[in-house]
Amino acid sequence: MKYKPHHYQEYATARILDTPYLALLLEMGLGKTVSTLSAIDQLLHDYFDAERVLVIAPLRVADDTWAREVSKWDHLRHLRISKVLGSAEQRRRALRAPADIWIINRENVEWLVSEYGSKWPFDTVIVDEVSSFKNHQSKRFKALRRVRPFIRRLVGLTGTPAPNSLMDLWAPVYLLDQGERLGKTITGFRDRYFTAGARSGHVVYDWKAKKEAEERIYEAIGDIAVSMKAADWLELPERIDRAVPVKLSGEAQALYKKLERDLLLPYADADVVAQTAAVLSNKLLQMASGAVYDEERGVKLIHDAKLDSLEDIIEAAQGKPVMVFYNYKHSLERIQERFPQARILRKGKDGNEDIRAWNNDEIPLLLLHPKSAGHGLNLQESSCQTVVWYDQIWSLEEDQQANARVHRQGQKRRIVVMRLVAEGTMDEEAVAALERKAAGQNELMEAVKARIERVRAS
Repeated sequence: MKYKPHHYQEYATARILDTPYLALLLEMGLGKTVSTLSAIDQLLHDYFDAERVLVIAPLRVADDTWAREVSKWDHLRHLRISKVLGSAEQRRRALRAPADIWIINRENVEWLVSEYGSKWPFDTVIVDEVSSFKNHQSKRFKALRRVRPFIRRLVGLTGTPAPNSLMDLWAPVYLLDQGERLGKTITGFRDRYFTAGARSGHVVYDWKAKKEAEERIYEAIGDIAVSMKAADWLELPERIDRAVPVKLSGEAQALYKKLERDLLLPYADADVVAQTAAVLSNKLLQMASGAVYDEERGVKLIHDAKLDSLEDIIEAAQGKPVMVFYNYKHSLERIQERFPQARILRKGKDGNEDIRAWNNDEIPLLLLHPKSAGHGLNLQESSCQTVVWYDQIWSLEEDQQANARVHRQGQKRRIVVMRLVAEGTMDEEAVAALERKAAGQNELMEAVKARIERVRAS
């Protein structure tokens, strides 16, 4: 296929060429992979400013998306891809294979660094979904940090740079500039931009941004961040978000309130116990969806109210495909039991066949977990117009990435995203938290987006 880049894609490619380290904050559906590959091709074969390129990506993306984009576009088909996946021996063979771009999943970054140490061979590194390196204590961050001095060019790609709070920015930005803008240490970053809030003993677990901290952080990283929002560049069909209230029975409400109050639901075979705030939150979200795990990992049924609501939604879709996101295995099992026509997205080649079948309207009800469907899946070619969140989640990144599987470039139909929200439960808190996080995310995107306004005027 002949590549006819949008103006913003040309700009993104040019910035990668001009900037040794760059955060490319392109929202889902804006074609960041082909924009980046176009830059890689020029760095390798026109500018001779790159020799060995490494792409770090989520597993499914590493296995499929990058190679698929190379084969899709005429100007990229000469690029040689080597997938550093599978067993350790398979990965070592892939590293020895002649290629232009080596692709590895982020879980194996620590292994890759240990393989090479100070003999790190990759002068150019692309981190797809760099926000997954936000935890400065994670092994993947520490490993990449160790070899960062040997990397001449580094590009971080994501549509959600601060999925939970501004605190998430330090580690990804450090990988870009090695601490030049936000400080060499997370402690220094916290001291400069935050004040300690709630704590347990000496451990602070809630940090509050200081006055004007956002503006100062955005200003500090503005020269190495390119922000683009899909709504500014693509004429996507309308997306409607609806919270669908689900009323629980009196019995279900009583059980919910008992666990909330007593942190214990006694049963004859195994109790349901919530010993910490995090466990309680998770248990209450489970109960809001209709079932909860006990101490023996058995499932205690609470209600079928969400199943009934989902049945109404499927009926209203009038035969068109419906996509459903679940977060708990017991939710998946109960949905499959109620709706035998439902299919899940399998792994590997079977998963690729499922994607083809979905896009050809051969699957009436597709059940997806947000962690497995978050990146690199193009599911917008079906006639689906209804996306349902059966279970509610806390992660803004997973929420945005999952919804973007259908509401993205190439979509021609209006999309309705429905969230089944059990009234008077933790569902309401989770949805409200996502809305608050989305507001903060938008502020970050807007702040650095201003730097490319001249593109639209040129």
